[in-house]
Amino acid sequence: MPKTAKVVNRREFLKSSSGVALFIGVSGILPQLISCKDVKAMRNQLKQHQLTAWVHLNEDGEITIYNPAAEMGQGSMTSLPLLFAEEMDADWSKVKVEFSPQVAEIYGGKGWAPDSKLMFTVGSRTTNSYYHTMRKAGAQARYVMLNSAAKHWGVPISELTTTASTVFHKKTKKEIRYGALVPFLVLTEELPDFTFEQLKHPKDFRLVGTDIPRTEIPSKVNGKAQFAIDIRLPDMVYGVLERGKRHGARPTLLNEAEILAQDGVLKTIPYAYAIGIVANTLEQALAAKRLLKIDWSASDASGFNSQEVYEAYDKIAAQQETGKVVVEKGDIGNAMRKASKTFTSDFKNDYIYHAQLEPLNAVIQVAEDLESAAVWVGSQQGFDTKLGVPDILGISPEKVTVHLHYLGGGFGRRSMNDFVEECAVLAKEMAPRPVKLIWTREDDVTHGAFRPISLQRLNVYLDAKGQLDGFSHMVVGDGGNLVASGVHNDYYAIPNQFAEWREISHGVRLKHWRSVGHGPNKFAIECMLDEVAMDQGMDPVALRRTLMANSPRALATLEKVVELSDWNGSIAQDRAKGMAFVEHGSLGTGVCEISVDTATGKIKVHHFWIALDAGVIVQPDNVKAQMEGGIIMGMSSVLNERITIKNGEVQQSNFHNYPLLRMEDVPDSIETALITSSEIPEGVGETATPMVAGAIANAFLKLTGKKLRHLPFTPERVLEVLNG
Repeated sequence: MPKTAKVVNRREFLKSSSGVALFIGVSGILPQLISCKDVKAMRNQLKQHQLTAWVHLNEDGEITIYNPAAEMGQGSMTSLPLLFAEEMDADWSKVKVEFSPQVAEIYGGKGWAPDSKLMFTVGSRTTNSYYHTMRKAGAQARYVMLNSAAKHWGVPISELTTTASTVFHKKTKKEIRYGALVPFLVLTEELPDFTFEQLKHPKDFRLVGTDIPRTEIPSKVNGKAQFAIDIRLPDMVYGVLERGKRHGARPTLLNEAEILAQDGVLKTIPYAYAIGIVANTLEQALAAKRLLKIDWSASDASGFNSQEVYEAYDKIAAQQETGKVVVEKGDIGNAMRKASKTFTSDFKNDYIYHAQLEPLNAVIQVAEDLESAAVWVGSQQGFDTKLGVPDILGISPEKVTVHLHYLGGGFGRRSMNDFVEECAVLAKEMAPRPVKLIWTREDDVTHGAFRPISLQRLNVYLDAKGQLDGFSHMVVGDGGNLVASGVHNDYYAIPNQFAEWREISHGVRLKHWRSVGHGPNKFAIECMLDEVAMDQGMDPVALRRTLMANSPRALATLEKVVELSDWNGSIAQDRAKGMAFVEHGSLGTGVCEISVDTATGKIKVHHFWIALDAGVIVQPDNVKAQMEGGIIMGMSSVLNERITIKNGEVQQSNFHNYPLLRMEDVPDSIETALITSSEIPEGVGETATPMVAGAIANAFLKLTGKKLRHLPFTPERVLEVLNG
C-alpha cells in the first residue's frame, strides 16, 4: 500500500443499522465531525451529515455512489461513479448511483481558477475535472476496506488484495465481501492522500474502458426517470411568463383586472422584462396569458435587423484599429509584408437556438416564514450551486436545498439560472405553496439566449517557398468568448498567428451553445486550409500532415480517419469528401461524404467518419454515442437552423419555422475510431459538432469548386452560390 503522503483532515466512518456512510474527503474539503462514542450518536451524526457522504455501503454489499455532475444524456451518471468504483474495486453489479447534494465545497470538481471548486456541467469538462477526484476518493474507500479487514483478521494490510467488492488474504485463503465488513469497519484518524501516480495504471483498469451500460437508461426507457417537469407536489400551483419578442423591452400590463378575473388565476407578478401569472393549473395560466394586453417599451434591440447587419460588420472589419487581441504568436506583420501570396475570405453565421427537448422548468417551495426553500430542477449547475435562489429570497445559501434532476437537453442553455430565478420570484409570492414555472416552446424560441452571429475575416500568408507562414483571424460580433473562443491553432505549426475580437452589440440575449465559438471559428479555419490546398494543388491531407508535424496526437487522428474513410479510394462522380480537424478538449478529425441536388440546393451527407483521441476512454460506447449525437446536432445547425430578427423581434416561434434535421437526412453511417491513450480524459461532447461545417463546406468545394461561407447552408444559399 502507498505510504501516507500527508495527514488529511479526520475521516469518520459512521455506522448505522442500514450500513455505513464513508465520509471520504475529496478536493481537500472534508466535513468536520466530532468523535462518535456509541451507535445512537453515530446515527444522529449520520442524519446530520448524510449530505456529505461520497459513498454508502450496506451489509448486503449494495454500494451507493454519489454523482456530482448534471446528467443530460451525456452519461455522467455512469462515467464518474465508474471512476470511483474502479479504484474502490467495487462489484459494479452492486452499485447504485444518486445525485450528490449541490454543495461545491464538498462535491466540487476542478474549476478554471487555481484551487477553485465548481459544480458546473459545461465545456466538456466534467470527466476531466473529476478524474482525479473520483479516483482518489475510490482508492481511499478501498483503503478503508483493506484496513478494516487487516484489523479484523490480524494480518498486515500489505498482504491483502481486492477485486469485485471482496478482500482476499492469499496466505490464509480468507476472503470477505465488502458488505460483510460493515460491522467490522474501524474509524481511522487519517487516510493515504493518494497521488495520481499511486492510483491504478490504465492498463490495470477492470471497469474503465469497457462497454458498461449506462445506469440511468432503464429508468428513462420505462418512464420511471424523474425529470424536473415530472415533479408534482401537494397544493402546487403553476406559473407562466409573457416576455415578449423584443429582448430587453419593459412591459406595462393594461388589463390586470381582466386577467385576475379569469378562472383559476391567483396572481399577476410584474418583472422588469415580463408579466408573470400564477394559476391553479397550467391550462388556466396559459389561457390567461393569451389574454394579456401589454404595452412594450423600446429596447437596445429596437430597429435591429439581423440579416442586414453584416454590412456594418464589414465596415468594422475594415477599420485600422485593432480589437481585443486573443492570439499573438510570432510576427504577423512581417509574415504579411514578406508574403508571396495572400488569401482572404469572410465567413458569416446566423443566430442559432439551443432547441433542448425538455421545456425549461423548475419547482420551488418557499417556507411560510420565507426563511428556507427547496428547489427541484434540471440544471447544468453553475458558479452558484444554489442557482440564484438565496439572493432572490434574501436568505443564506445553507437555507436552500437543490434537488437535481435529469435534464432533457442542455447544450449550454441550462447553465443559465434565469428560469430558476423567475420561479423563485413566483414562489416567494405564493409561499408556502410550491410553484412550478414552465416555459413554453414559444417562450424559449422568442426569448432564448442564442449563439451569437459573427463575421470572421481570415488572412493567410504564404512565404517565398509556398509554405503557410502567417494566419490572421478577426472576429466581429457580440459575446466575448462566445464568439472568440476556438481561434487558437495550437496543433498547427504556423509560425506567425494573430487573432482579435471586435465588439458590436445589439441587445440580444446570448449564451454558450454546444462548442461555443468553436463552431463558427473552426469552420472558418478549416475552410481556409482547404482553400489554400486547392490553390496550391495539394491534397488537404498533405497540407494538414505538414502543419501537424509537431503534434503527434493530432496527426494520429488525421492518419486514422484517412484510413477509416478510405480517403483516396474511388467514389461516385456526384459525391465528394471533405475533412476538418477540431480540438475542443479532445482531438478529432472528421471526414464526410456528400452530394448536392443542384436543382433544389439540398446537401445530402451520406457518411461521416471520425478519429478521436480523448485520452483514457471511460465508456467507449458512450463516447461513440456522443460523437454521433454531436455530428447530427452539427448537421442540423449547419444545414437548417437560424434565428432571424427584424426590428428587434425574433421571427421564429416553434419548430414549424425553426426546422431541425429530420430522420431522412441522417447519414447512412457515422463511424468513430477511438485512439488508445493513457492521457487524462478530455471532453467529447463538443468535439464532433464544430467539425461538421468545415467538413461539409470542404466537400462542397471539392465537388463544385464553389465556397460556402455563410452558416447555415440552406438550399437557397446553396443555389445562390452554385449560380453565382
